[in-house]
Amino acid sequence: MNPDSPLGEYPRPQMLRDNWQNLNGRWEYAVTDINDLPEDMDGEIIVPFAIESALSGVRRQFLPTEKLNYKRTFTVDDTENSNRVLLHFEAVDWKCTVYVNGCIAGNHTGGYLPFSFDITALVIDGENTIEVSVTDPTDSNWQQRGKQRLKPQSIWYTATSGIWQTVWLESVPAVYIKSLKITPCTDLESVSIYVDSSINEPADVEISEPDGTVLKAEIQTNSENIISFPMPRLWNPEDPFLYDLKVTTDSDSVTSYFGMRSVSLEMGPAGRERLLLNGKPVFLNGSLDQGYWPESGMTPPCEDAIIFDLQGMKDLGFNTIRKHIKVEPRRWYYHADRLGLLVIQDMPNGGKSIASALRTMKAVAFGDFMDDTTEKSFKLADRLPLNSRETYENELEGMLAHLHYYPSIIIWCPFNESWGQFDAKRIYKKVKEIDKSRLVDHASGWYDQRCGDFRSIHTYKLKLKTPPKKDKRAYLISEYGGYNHIDKSHLWRDDDVSGYVYFKTMDELMDAYESLVNKQVIPLINKGLCGVIYTQLSDVEIESNGIYTYDRKVLKFDKERTKALHKNINDCFDEYNK
Repeated sequence: MNPDSPLGEYPRPQMLRDNWQNLNGRWEYAVTDINDLPEDMDGEIIVPFAIESALSGVRRQFLPTEKLNYKRTFTVDDTENSNRVLLHFEAVDWKCTVYVNGCIAGNHTGGYLPFSFDITALVIDGENTIEVSVTDPTDSNWQQRGKQRLKPQSIWYTATSGIWQTVWLESVPAVYIKSLKITPCTDLESVSIYVDSSINEPADVEISEPDGTVLKAEIQTNSENIISFPMPRLWNPEDPFLYDLKVTTDSDSVTSYFGMRSVSLEMGPAGRERLLLNGKPVFLNGSLDQGYWPESGMTPPCEDAIIFDLQGMKDLGFNTIRKHIKVEPRRWYYHADRLGLLVIQDMPNGGKSIASALRTMKAVAFGDFMDDTTEKSFKLADRLPLNSRETYENELEGMLAHLHYYPSIIIWCPFNESWGQFDAKRIYKKVKEIDKSRLVDHASGWYDQRCGDFRSIHTYKLKLKTPPKKDKRAYLISEYGGYNHIDKSHLWRDDDVSGYVYFKTMDELMDAYESLVNKQVIPLINKGLCGVIYTQLSDVEIESNGIYTYDRKVLKFDKERTKALHKNINDCFDEYNK
């Protein structure tokens, strides 16, 4: 990691321009009381790594009673031209105010989504100053925070506060392309292209075909345009082909990409719905990915770290990643698109679980039902304040819009294990109305509200259950396994380790996983099982149930045995679906 230019890749690969400046690197910082301004700075912090992480160079806890202040200078040339200067933050956790040359550029609240400010009127030729102040209540409040805790333990992890994704500048024309929305049509012979521009104007589109030919079309900005092309090359895990795209207006031009794929459900041989990718049955065999690293928390330490995790799962024969309770940097999804991994995307949770320990046990063992539409359930979920529910829905809509672009994402998951869960049936309908191109797992684990595209359960320690006979929804085991092997030389800390079932050696771990798949997963395929998500990609802090150790230096599963095992899953699924 170069502290002067960490994570220096272009942060928005689905809409590229040449004229940009990365502001990652050495910033000044100061921690003050939440109501105070810093008199002096405390030292140096490496952005975009959270203050709690080692790579930030600080590594200290940040409290809800404090304010985190950042400062750095940057240079802008030729401000007299007609271009606009945009200041982009890919993610800041949680509530921040941004100043440029002492003037407020804007405010933002929320920890997982990107935001931008037009700072054209605030910058001058030459050196400029940017300051950012951040507060973060972590788990002392109801806001969306994923698995962050002030006191991490078990499945809860160290908080991520402040700037934790790339900060960058972009120069754009006075009239510019703001965003692109690309959606493959269900016929898979046409694609919908929506170009959000400063004004309504014509635009030229160029799509590069597999044989090198270029399809050209003229479209209109700020409206939906359907472009047809026969016999497209479809995106799938075996052939993750991406079309190159260029959009040009009178004043602006951006390059992009898209993948042609569809996802749907149909009734299968077992009298239960099955999952189709591009009209063909597909079995989701995936791993749960928390997206944490020991040196950098939620922020990938480098581009290669993203690729290592995704390629590592692909090399083991997995075809799916469940992105758990977190929104990754945009480059993560680009590499999932490029490498060909299907993604189940969770909404980061807030509030708290509506279930007691006893009810959780009943939910795991018996599929216990609980109504999530009452004032009592709102109170249990820490969703009683109206703004808690409204903020969740606004941020959910923001995530759907932000990640709509990526063909790898095929399923949205609004709630997990009842954490902050409310009105899940209504939320399911809302998500389906917003995005008709994907499926929805409305309540992963529990509490199912008898709706949604999946009957989604989590099973640890107990034997995997046969799909319920009267429920014809697609049957997804969205978490299972969690088998542990502790490598003492690669632990986050050795005084506390959390997990489910423990095995002394890696051979014993591999034997147990092989038995789990052969004796429990495969027999459920001909009963309509549509997918399984194994917990989990790597150890995380004190959790030791990873396929990799937390530092990714030890692969606990035997690579060849795992690939052969997963091939057997696919072969059995193909035989069932003949």
